[in-house]
Amino acid sequence: MRKSLKITAAFVGLLVLCLCWLAWQLYAEVQKAQSEDPVVWEEAVSALESKTRGLYDPGEGVVFIGSSSIRLWGTLADDMAPLPVIQHGFGGSKLNDIVVYAERLVNVYQPRAVVVFAGTNDIVPAASKTPEVLLASYQEFVRKIRSDQPALPIFYIGITPSPLRWAVWPIAQSTNQLIEAWSETDPNLYFIDTSGALMGSDGEPNPENYSIDGLHLNKRGYEIWREIIRTHLTDELGDFSGVIGSSPSAQEGANSAPTEAMRSSRK
Repeated sequence: MRKSLKITAAFVGLLVLCLCWLAWQLYAEVQKAQSEDPVVWEEAVSALESKTRGLYDPGEGVVFIGSSSIRLWGTLADDMAPLPVIQHGFGGSKLNDIVVYAERLVNVYQPRAVVVFAGTNDIVPAASKTPEVLLASYQEFVRKIRSDQPALPIFYIGITPSPLRWAVWPIAQSTNQLIEAWSETDPNLYFIDTSGALMGSDGEPNPENYSIDGLHLNKRGYEIWREIIRTHLTDELGDFSGVIGSSPSAQEGANSAPTEAMRSSRK
């Protein structure tokens, strides 16, 4: 009995420590996300560089860059297989943050294409940037990475609706509209709209697609993203089969065709 109590106490103690560590990590990330100084992400960016440097030859990998929705996409490599993915999501980064780190996280990799998800952390109930400011930041990002690869295909995943930030959805919609309209002026810029598939029948974000925080996607939400985003990449970059660096398991994953209901054509 005493031994059992000791084991239980040790387990509870370990659980408390883990929860405290997770809470501290979350607190630290929230604090960084509230900052407008890109330097707060230096450690995270350096860690990404160490992990992905030399991963693929020039012209092979597709860089996925953006905020925590990219970082937390645990099945990204499998979901996009056999297309080689370079996963460069960091914390609660904003659009200007990816502008500042574009050279280090995109240009030096000379990717085959770039997929961007950023801007959601710029639109929060307490302090939102205007759609015009965010469009200008995205345009600067495009200019920066196009300085090395003028025709580089760039896919922007539209800012998603979420239960937590539903109050500022009109600003996010306006931002999406501006970025989509500007993307249509360039044949190698693409806007990917996933918002409709994440909504419920009541016209509001379906909570079943989000984690407990009401902000980040859960497994079901990422499955929706996978179908829509993979379809866009397939349509614009061609068949993934035979891509250099793909593994047998990745090839198997490529054979599962996206459902027609999830297809989202470029306007």
